[in-house]
Amino acid sequence: MSDLLWYQYALIAIIFVWTGFVRTGLGFGGAVLSLPFLLLIIDDPLIFLPIIAVHLLFFVTIVLIREEIKRGSMGDAASVKSRFDVDWRYLNRAVGIMIVPKVIGIFGLITLPGPLLSGMVFVIVSVYSVSYIIKRPFTSSNKYLDIFFLILGGYMSGTSLIGGPLIIAVFSTHVARHQLRNTLFMLWYILVAIKMAGFIIVGVDLQVIHHLWLLPCAAVGTVLGLHFHEYLQKTDPTRFYQLLGVVLLVTGVLGLIKSLS
Repeated sequence: MSDLLWYQYALIAIIFVWTGFVRTGLGFGGAVLSLPFLLLIIDDPLIFLPIIAVHLLFFVTIVLIREEIKRGSMGDAASVKSRFDVDWRYLNRAVGIMIVPKVIGIFGLITLPGPLLSGMVFVIVSVYSVSYIIKRPFTSSNKYLDIFFLILGGYMSGTSLIGGPLIIAVFSTHVARHQLRNTLFMLWYILVAIKMAGFIIVGVDLQVIHHLWLLPCAAVGTVLGLHFHEYLQKTDPTRFYQLLGVVLLVTGVLGLIKSLS
Protein backbone atom coordinates (compact mmCIF):
# COMPACT_ATOMS: atom_id res chain seq x y z
CA MET A 1 0.00 0.00 0.00
CA SER A 2 3.03 2.29 -0.13
CA ASP A 3 2.47 3.58 -3.68
CA LEU A 4 -1.14 4.80 -3.38
CA LEU A 5 -2.35 8.35 -4.00
CA TRP A 6 -3.55 10.54 -1.11
CA TYR A 7 -7.23 10.18 -1.97
CA GLN A 8 -6.90 6.39 -2.03
CA TYR A 9 -5.52 6.48 1.50
CA ALA A 10 -8.44 8.74 2.47
CA LEU A 11 -10.94 6.27 0.98
CA ILE A 12 -9.32 3.36 2.82
CA ALA A 13 -9.56 5.34 6.08
CA ILE A 14 -13.28 6.00 5.51
CA ILE A 15 -13.91 2.33 4.69
CA PHE A 16 -12.26 1.27 7.95
CA VAL A 17 -14.52 3.66 9.84
CA TRP A 18 -17.39 1.82 8.13
CA THR A 19 -15.81 -1.53 9.05
CA GLY A 20 -15.83 -0.68 12.75
CA PHE A 21 -19.37 0.69 12.50
CA VAL A 22 -20.99 -2.39 10.95
CA ARG A 23 -18.96 -4.82 13.09
CA THR A 24 -20.31 -3.45 16.37
CA GLY A 25 -23.60 -2.11 15.04
CA LEU A 26 -24.77 -5.31 13.32
CA GLY A 27 -22.56 -7.93 14.97
CA PHE A 28 -21.11 -8.94 11.59
CA GLY A 29 -19.95 -7.37 8.35
CA GLY A 30 -16.49 -6.12 9.24
CA ALA A 31 -15.22 -7.97 6.17
CA VAL A 32 -18.22 -8.86 4.00
CA LEU A 33 -19.61 -5.30 4.03
CA SER A 34 -16.29 -3.54 3.55
CA LEU A 35 -13.94 -5.84 1.61
CA PRO A 36 -15.70 -5.19 -1.75
CA PHE A 37 -15.03 -1.45 -1.40
CA LEU A 38 -11.38 -2.06 -0.46
CA LEU A 39 -10.86 -4.39 -3.43
CA LEU A 40 -11.92 -1.61 -5.79
CA ILE A 41 -8.80 0.23 -4.57
CA ILE A 42 -6.34 -2.69 -4.39
CA ASP A 43 -7.38 -5.96 -6.02
CA ASP A 44 -5.77 -8.27 -3.44
CA PRO A 45 -7.65 -9.57 -0.36
CA LEU A 46 -4.43 -10.66 1.36
CA ILE A 47 -3.43 -7.02 1.80
CA PHE A 48 -6.54 -6.09 3.79
CA LEU A 49 -7.59 -9.31 5.54
CA PRO A 50 -4.77 -9.28 8.13
CA ILE A 51 -5.67 -5.69 9.08
CA ILE A 52 -9.39 -6.49 9.33
CA ALA A 53 -8.59 -9.62 11.36
CA VAL A 54 -6.38 -7.84 13.91
CA HIS A 55 -8.91 -5.01 14.28
CA LEU A 56 -11.65 -7.56 14.93
CA LEU A 57 -9.63 -9.30 17.64
CA PHE A 58 -8.79 -5.98 19.29
CA PHE A 59 -12.22 -4.35 19.25
CA VAL A 60 -14.25 -7.48 19.98
CA THR A 61 -12.15 -7.98 23.12
CA ILE A 62 -12.81 -4.39 24.22
CA VAL A 63 -16.56 -4.54 23.48
CA LEU A 64 -17.08 -7.86 25.29
CA ILE A 65 -15.14 -6.73 28.35
CA ARG A 66 -17.03 -3.41 28.34
CA GLU A 67 -20.39 -5.13 28.26
CA GLU A 68 -19.38 -7.65 30.91
CA ILE A 69 -18.39 -4.81 33.23
CA LYS A 70 -21.64 -3.05 32.42
CA ARG A 71 -23.70 -6.15 33.20
CA GLY A 72 -21.79 -6.69 36.43
CA SER A 73 -22.39 -3.12 37.58
CA MET A 74 -26.12 -3.58 36.89
CA GLY A 75 -26.20 -6.73 39.00
CA ASP A 76 -27.38 -8.91 36.14
CA ALA A 77 -27.97 -12.35 37.67
CA ALA A 78 -27.78 -13.97 34.22
CA SER A 79 -24.10 -13.01 33.99
CA VAL A 80 -23.36 -15.84 36.44
CA LYS A 81 -24.88 -18.36 34.04
CA SER A 82 -23.65 -16.87 30.76
CA ARG A 83 -20.21 -15.32 30.76
CA PHE A 84 -20.10 -12.34 28.37
CA ASP A 85 -23.78 -13.03 27.60
CA VAL A 86 -22.73 -15.72 25.09
CA ASP A 87 -24.59 -18.94 24.25
CA TRP A 88 -21.59 -21.18 24.84
CA ARG A 89 -23.51 -24.42 24.27
CA TYR A 90 -24.46 -23.63 20.69
CA LEU A 91 -21.19 -21.84 19.99
CA ASN A 92 -19.17 -24.94 20.87
CA ARG A 93 -21.40 -27.09 18.68
CA ALA A 94 -21.09 -24.76 15.69
CA VAL A 95 -17.31 -24.40 15.97
CA GLY A 96 -16.98 -28.20 15.92
CA ILE A 97 -18.81 -28.28 12.57
CA MET A 98 -16.95 -25.32 11.04
CA ILE A 99 -13.36 -25.94 12.05
CA VAL A 100 -12.34 -28.30 9.20
CA PRO A 101 -13.87 -26.27 6.32
CA LYS A 102 -12.39 -23.16 7.94
CA VAL A 103 -8.86 -24.59 7.69
CA ILE A 104 -9.48 -25.72 4.10
CA GLY A 105 -10.66 -22.20 3.25
CA ILE A 106 -7.50 -20.65 4.73
CA PHE A 107 -5.39 -22.95 2.55
CA GLY A 108 -7.37 -21.78 -0.50
CA LEU A 109 -6.87 -18.13 0.44
CA ILE A 110 -3.13 -18.57 0.62
CA THR A 111 -2.77 -20.60 -2.60
CA LEU A 112 -5.36 -19.11 -5.00
CA PRO A 113 -4.49 -16.04 -7.13
CA GLY A 114 -5.58 -12.66 -5.73
CA PRO A 115 -7.75 -11.65 -8.74
CA LEU A 116 -9.64 -14.97 -8.57
CA LEU A 117 -10.32 -14.48 -4.85
CA SER A 118 -11.47 -10.92 -5.51
CA GLY A 119 -13.89 -12.15 -8.16
CA MET A 120 -15.28 -14.73 -5.72
CA VAL A 121 -15.79 -12.01 -3.11
CA PHE A 122 -17.70 -9.79 -5.56
CA VAL A 123 -19.95 -12.66 -6.71
CA ILE A 124 -20.79 -13.77 -3.17
CA VAL A 125 -21.41 -10.22 -1.96
CA SER A 126 -23.71 -9.60 -4.95
CA VAL A 127 -25.77 -12.65 -3.97
CA TYR A 128 -25.96 -11.42 -0.38
CA SER A 129 -27.01 -7.95 -1.54
CA VAL A 130 -29.93 -9.28 -3.59
CA SER A 131 -31.20 -11.20 -0.57
CA TYR A 132 -31.20 -7.94 1.42
CA ILE A 133 -32.92 -5.94 -1.34
CA ILE A 134 -35.82 -8.40 -1.74
CA LYS A 135 -36.17 -8.80 2.05
CA ARG A 136 -35.37 -12.50 1.86
CA PRO A 137 -32.17 -13.00 3.88
CA PHE A 138 -30.76 -16.49 4.12
CA THR A 139 -32.68 -18.60 6.64
CA SER A 140 -32.30 -22.14 7.91
CA SER A 141 -35.25 -24.32 8.83
CA ASN A 142 -33.81 -27.79 9.56
CA LYS A 143 -30.70 -29.34 11.05
CA TYR A 144 -29.30 -30.55 7.72
CA LEU A 145 -29.51 -27.07 6.22
CA ASP A 146 -27.95 -25.75 9.42
CA ILE A 147 -24.95 -28.04 8.92
CA PHE A 148 -24.66 -27.12 5.22
CA PHE A 149 -24.74 -23.39 5.95
CA LEU A 150 -22.18 -23.73 8.76
CA ILE A 151 -19.82 -25.78 6.58
CA LEU A 152 -20.13 -23.37 3.64
CA GLY A 153 -19.92 -20.35 5.93
CA GLY A 154 -16.83 -21.78 7.61
CA TYR A 155 -15.13 -22.32 4.26
CA MET A 156 -16.01 -18.83 3.04
CA SER A 157 -14.81 -17.40 6.34
CA GLY A 158 -11.51 -19.16 5.76
CA THR A 159 -11.07 -17.82 2.23
CA SER A 160 -12.11 -14.21 2.82
CA LEU A 161 -14.00 -13.69 6.12
CA ILE A 162 -17.31 -13.27 4.25
CA GLY A 163 -19.30 -16.23 5.54
CA GLY A 164 -21.24 -14.07 8.01
CA PRO A 165 -24.72 -14.02 6.42
CA LEU A 166 -24.81 -17.83 6.07
CA ILE A 167 -23.60 -18.34 9.63
CA ILE A 168 -26.07 -15.78 10.99
CA ALA A 169 -28.91 -17.60 9.20
CA VAL A 170 -28.21 -20.55 11.50
CA PHE A 171 -27.31 -18.75 14.71
CA SER A 172 -30.35 -16.47 14.59
CA THR A 173 -32.65 -19.51 14.83
CA HIS A 174 -30.81 -21.12 17.75
CA VAL A 175 -29.53 -18.21 19.84
CA ALA A 176 -31.70 -15.74 21.76
CA ARG A 177 -31.76 -12.26 20.23
CA HIS A 178 -30.20 -10.59 23.26
CA GLN A 179 -27.28 -13.05 23.09
CA LEU A 180 -26.89 -13.16 19.32
CA ARG A 181 -24.43 -10.31 18.77
CA ASN A 182 -22.06 -11.34 21.57
CA THR A 183 -22.23 -15.00 20.57
CA LEU A 184 -21.32 -14.02 17.00
CA PHE A 185 -18.52 -11.82 18.33
CA MET A 186 -17.03 -14.78 20.17
CA LEU A 187 -17.39 -16.96 17.06
CA TRP A 188 -15.64 -14.36 14.88
CA TYR A 189 -12.91 -14.13 17.53
CA ILE A 190 -12.26 -17.87 17.38
CA LEU A 191 -12.39 -18.09 13.56
CA VAL A 192 -10.19 -15.03 13.05
CA ALA A 193 -7.63 -16.26 15.59
CA ILE A 194 -7.33 -19.47 13.55
CA LYS A 195 -6.89 -17.44 10.35
CA MET A 196 -4.23 -15.21 11.90
CA ALA A 197 -2.33 -18.29 13.07
CA GLY A 198 -2.40 -19.55 9.48
CA PHE A 199 -1.12 -16.20 8.18
CA ILE A 200 1.78 -16.24 10.64
CA ILE A 201 2.72 -19.86 9.90
CA VAL A 202 2.98 -19.32 6.12
CA GLY A 203 4.59 -15.88 6.41
CA VAL A 204 1.86 -13.62 5.01
CA ASP A 205 2.69 -9.90 5.29
CA LEU A 206 0.55 -8.70 8.21
CA GLN A 207 0.77 -5.04 7.10
CA VAL A 208 1.85 -4.04 10.62
CA ILE A 209 2.63 -0.40 9.81
CA HIS A 210 -0.87 0.17 8.42
CA HIS A 211 -2.51 -1.07 11.62
CA LEU A 212 -1.27 2.03 13.40
CA TRP A 213 -3.05 4.66 11.31
CA LEU A 214 -6.14 2.57 10.52
CA LEU A 215 -6.79 1.57 14.14
CA PRO A 216 -8.13 5.05 15.11
CA CYS A 217 -10.39 4.99 12.03
CA ALA A 218 -11.89 1.67 13.09
CA ALA A 219 -12.17 2.98 16.67
CA VAL A 220 -14.38 5.88 15.51
CA GLY A 221 -16.60 3.45 13.63
CA THR A 222 -16.76 1.13 16.64
CA VAL A 223 -18.06 3.88 18.92
CA LEU A 224 -20.69 4.90 16.36
CA GLY A 225 -21.65 1.25 15.90
CA LEU A 226 -22.26 0.76 19.62
CA HIS A 227 -24.85 3.55 19.57
CA PHE A 228 -26.38 2.20 16.36
CA HIS A 229 -26.72 -1.27 17.92
CA GLU A 230 -28.77 0.17 20.77
CA TYR A 231 -30.99 1.88 18.19
CA LEU A 232 -31.47 -1.36 16.21
CA GLN A 233 -32.69 -3.15 19.33
CA LYS A 234 -35.68 -0.79 19.38
CA THR A 235 -36.59 -0.64 15.68
CA ASP A 236 -36.98 -2.67 12.47
CA PRO A 237 -33.70 -2.55 10.49
CA THR A 238 -35.26 -3.79 7.22
CA ARG A 239 -34.99 -0.48 5.35
CA PHE A 240 -31.36 -0.11 6.41
CA TYR A 241 -30.55 -3.57 5.04
CA GLN A 242 -32.32 -2.81 1.76
CA LEU A 243 -30.29 0.36 1.22
CA LEU A 244 -27.14 -1.52 2.18
CA GLY A 245 -28.06 -4.23 -0.33
CA VAL A 246 -28.36 -1.71 -3.17
CA VAL A 247 -24.95 -0.22 -2.39
CA LEU A 248 -23.34 -3.66 -2.15
CA LEU A 249 -24.91 -4.82 -5.40
CA VAL A 250 -23.57 -1.81 -7.29
CA THR A 251 -20.15 -2.35 -5.71
CA GLY A 252 -20.19 -6.08 -6.53
CA VAL A 253 -21.08 -5.45 -10.18
CA LEU A 254 -18.39 -2.79 -10.54
CA GLY A 255 -15.87 -5.10 -8.91
CA LEU A 256 -16.74 -7.98 -11.24
CA ILE A 257 -16.37 -5.71 -14.26
CA LYS A 258 -12.98 -4.60 -12.99
CA SER A 259 -11.86 -8.18 -12.27
CA LEU A 260 -12.95 -9.45 -15.69
CA SER A 261 -11.28 -6.57 -17.48
